[in-house]
Formats: sequence, structure tokens, C-alpha cells
Amino acid sequence: MEGLRRLPASSTFRLALVYMALFMVSVLVLLVFIYWSTAASIERQTDETIEAEIRGLAERYDSDGLPGLSAQIADRLRRHQPGDSSIYLFADQRFVPLVGNLSGWPVQKTDSEGWLDFRLGDDMSGQVHMARARVFRVRGNYHLLVGRNMSELAKTRETMVNTLVWGSLIMFGFALLGSVMMNRSVTRRIDTINRASSEIMAGNLSKRIPSRSSGDEFDQLSENLNHMLDQIELLMDGVRRVSDNIAHDLRTPLSRLRQRLETARAGNGNQQQRLELIDQALLEADGLLKTFNALLRIARIESDSLQAIFSDVDLGGLLRDVVELYEPVAEQKSQVIEISGDESVLIDGDRDMLFQALANLLDNAIKYSPESSIIQVHLGEIELSLCDQGPGIARSEHEKVFQRFYRTDASRSTAGSGLGLSLVKAVAVFHKIDIELSDNEPGLCVILRFGGKNLSRRDTGSG
Repeated sequence: MEGLRRLPASSTFRLALVYMALFMVSVLVLLVFIYWSTAASIERQTDETIEAEIRGLAERYDSDGLPGLSAQIADRLRRHQPGDSSIYLFADQRFVPLVGNLSGWPVQKTDSEGWLDFRLGDDMSGQVHMARARVFRVRGNYHLLVGRNMSELAKTRETMVNTLVWGSLIMFGFALLGSVMMNRSVTRRIDTINRASSEIMAGNLSKRIPSRSSGDEFDQLSENLNHMLDQIELLMDGVRRVSDNIAHDLRTPLSRLRQRLETARAGNGNQQQRLELIDQALLEADGLLKTFNALLRIARIESDSLQAIFSDVDLGGLLRDVVELYEPVAEQKSQVIEISGDESVLIDGDRDMLFQALANLLDNAIKYSPESSIIQVHLGEIELSLCDQGPGIARSEHEKVFQRFYRTDASRSTAGSGLGLSLVKAVAVFHKIDIELSDNEPGLCVILRFGGKNLSRRDTGSG
């Protein structure tokens, strides 16, 4: 009962009713056309039959005159079989019947071509039928009427009308039943989605919308919604993880900052010590600001809020600029940065973002590689690789290191915020660049793969 009460409010049911109405109207128009075509065909056949009989009587009249015509009519009436619909009447100048199967001359008037439609009584059944005939005037002012009883046409019309009525009722019943069944089928699928959505809104983010594996539109919708829910759950987990990491990783520098400010405020020690404490507090504050700026930049890149104007970026030149910037830092650890490969690769992107990403990668390589090690940077036609000789990253942590504030056990003793690779990942996604980590044995290789319309190769020909 509840389902029946919901039917009028269902858009699916209303849409099915609209299609049902259109289908019924089209079928009814077709049936009415068939009805009128059939009736018109029967009327034409009747007129042709009457014309044929008239031609036969005319030939007899031409050969034998009035006596022969009367005899011909009488002979046809004698050969009448039950159910024969032929009508004949031969009358004198005053329309008094001489020969025929009508008791009197019809009172209706003929049209311009001599055709006449009149009522015909059935003496046996008492029923009244329509008849159609044609009237001629014969020499001597005699009158001849030849026609057909139209009762068969009336029966055919009645049968067709009944067929139309019952066919329409049956069609309406099946269409209504089909609408209800289609509505129930669609409603069940929608109710399934609604129930799953209600559980998800209630806090069960692991709930997913079931599918029937039929590949229909509802399954495609369910798959897209499930992918969206996976992404939402991943983002929610990321937000919780970032919140936890911020609470843990920023608590220590904030505590140091507060302690130094309190010590400086207490005034213990000389002026030089107080200035040193203030300088240390400023460094802590700068580090915190740097961390929050990095978080803000990652968030803006990931949300596409940066309206970057992409242009052709010379990766070879950009890479040389980054290496030139960090070479003094590497020299302090007696490290060597080797550049190899192609220098004529262009990529469609934002130069500042790409510079920051490559700088973060090279900074990590210098920071985690031991002294007197070699850092290799290779630029190929479709990829850029940066390999160091540091402790590397376990394969199980290759995806985790791109999370914000995530730090491996080997890097916890090294200064940093755990946002460097997160920024690199955000820039790579923004530029549709694939990023991959692999073992260098020892060390780590970071591989950036370019492709598609973002990559082009500079023409080095002499022209």
C-alpha cells in the first residue's frame, strides 16, 4: 500500500505515464487510420459491384428492351441466396414497383451522380440497415434502382469499433502495469542508493553503494559515487592525519619558542644572552611560518585555486639553475652533483612551481646523502631522474612519504617538516606528471615522467 501511495509522487512513474500516453495516442491514430481505410475500401468495392451490375442490366436492356430488363431482374431475384445483399427495383412513371425486392421507392433524394443512401428494413429480424443504390431513368420514363445492403459494412464497422475500444483498454492496462513495474524497479535501485547515502551521512564513511554488475546506468552511477566516496574518505583520513601530525610536529617548536620567550622575559642573564634567546625565538617563528606557508601552498595547488599561466619551460635550463643554487650546499659535504642527458626538453607548465619541486628533491638528496657521495641528475626525453646515495626509503613507505608531515624513521633525526615531498607530489599532480620512487642501492631514485600534450621537444636543427 505504501508503494501505491508513493506512485503519483514518483517522477519515474509520471514519466512512464507520459510515454504510455504517447504510445497509446500513436496506436489509436494508427487504428483509426486502419478503420477509415478499411471502411472506405469496402464502400469502394460496393460501388464497383453496383456499377458492374448496372452495366450488365444496361447490356440486357440494349438488346431486349424493357421486357428483357424485367426478365433479367426477375431472374436475378429468383437466384438470390440467403444473405445476398443485392437490391433491385424497377418502377413505372409514378414510382410504382413493377419488379424488385423493395416494397416501395425510397423517399430520399439522390445526389448529382444518382447515388442514394437510404434505410432498409429487415422483415425477418425487424432490424433497420442502411442501403446504398444508384438510380437510372429508362426510356418511357421508367425508373431503375440497383443497390446493396450495407449491413455487412455496418457489422464490420461495429467489430472494428469494439476492437478499438477493447484494444485500447487492454493496452492501457498493460501500459499501466508496465509503468508500475518499471517504477518499482527504478525505485528499488534508488532506494538502495538512498539507504547507503543515509548511512554515509550518519558517519559510516566505509559504506559503499552496491551494484548488480549489469553495467547499466545505475551501476555506472554507483561506481562513480563509490569512487567519489573513496576519494572523500581518503581526504578525510588525510585531514585527520594532518591534524594529528600538526599537533605532534609543531608542539615541540612551539614549546621551545614559548620557553625562550619566557626566559628572555624573565631577564635572567646579560643583554647578549637575551638577544640570543630572541634570535632563537625568531628562528623558531620563521620555521613555523615556513611550515604553514608550505601547507598553504600545497592546499592551493591541490585545490587548483592557483590560476597558473602555463608556458613552455626549458627543463634543461631550469635544472641547471636549481643545481647552481644548491652546489654550494653540496660542496660543504664534499658532494658532487652530476648532470647528464638531454638539455632540449620543453614542458608546458609553471616555472616557479617546477623550480620549487626540483629544489625540494635536490635539497632532500643533499640532506640525506652522506659526505663525499655523488648525486646523479639525468634528464631524458620523457623523464627526469634524481638519484642519491642516502639511506633510501623502504618500498612499503613509497606512497606514505608523500603524505604531509610523514617522516621515515631514518629522517626523524634530521631537521625538516615532512612537507617537501608533499609539495613535490602536489606540483606533479597539478602538471599531470607521474612520480615514482625506486631503489638506487644504496639510496633513492625519484623519477618524474612527462608525456602527452604537456611535453614537446625543441627543434635543434640549424634551420
